[in-house]
Amino acid sequence: MNTLAAAGDTWGIPGPLFLKLYLLVAVVAVVGVLVHRRRTAAGPDAVGADQLGPQQVAYLNGGDQLAVWAALGGLRGAGAIDVQPDRRLIAVGPTPSGVTPLDHAIRHAARQPVAARELRRDAGVARALEQLRQGLEQRGLLIDADGVRALRRGRNLLLVLLALGVVRLVSGLVNGRPVGWLLLALAGLGVAFALVARTPRRTRTANVMMRRLRSSNHHLAPDTAPAYATYGPAGAAMGVALFGTVSLYALDPGFAAQAEIQRQALNASSGSGYTGSSGVTCGGGTSSGDSGSSCGGGSSCGGGGGCGGGGCGG
Repeated sequence: MNTLAAAGDTWGIPGPLFLKLYLLVAVVAVVGVLVHRRRTAAGPDAVGADQLGPQQVAYLNGGDQLAVWAALGGLRGAGAIDVQPDRRLIAVGPTPSGVTPLDHAIRHAARQPVAARELRRDAGVARALEQLRQGLEQRGLLIDADGVRALRRGRNLLLVLLALGVVRLVSGLVNGRPVGWLLLALAGLGVAFALVARTPRRTRTANVMMRRLRSSNHHLAPDTAPAYATYGPAGAAMGVALFGTVSLYALDPGFAAQAEIQRQALNASSGSGYTGSSGVTCGGGTSSGDSGSSCGGGSSCGGGGGCGGGGCGG
């Protein structure tokens, strides 16, 4: 096949040659990104769900804000926090046993009444939340900042390849060149990009653990009308951690409403947010690769058949 540039070739590059090079780079990039993503988001082989406290579970499930709400649920269940008529929280009673650093920080912040929405801005609460995050990263349940940046770089690489292909497609259309096979390649690459568009924060080990915790603690779901007095402060905190602040309203609706805590229910069947765990079949390898080889085979590209006149890549 003659791949020398001819008059009218988009960017001076024959369509079949561009398609071959584009497919090669795209397949290598997609495979590399998916393999790296799978390794980065794997997590440890096993971590016992019973090794995590409610605030750690809450951080995994909804980040630092849910961890604060879970701590408030436990403190309220223990009678260690109250709300004033001006809607600010205040610490009451003695410090209960078994409190965590986050519990201590919240009670310390509430010694001077503080609005619930302002708790995360308190320096002590922020430090306790940072310790929670670091601990979960060290245990392989959260992907650290370096891992998140690496995942985003892979996603951005596919985005750049998509943009290049789209520009080539448009240029080919403007020049009146056939672009059918390039369009198919872009469709495959678009599917691969969709798989990695979301950057996961939890590892797959954490996702498995969360599903097990929701199943084993279904009795704490608000729609089952749990007896929080029976399950104690830890049960109240775990209910918030797994099912959202709607559990706080079930525990003590007056307190939750007065403290202006947003009523939010978490979807118990929600997924991990992890995508890209499939193989490279969605990366355009099969159909796009075949199209590349058909354009290199002579007959289908040569005489106005298959690709049409030597321009299947625009």
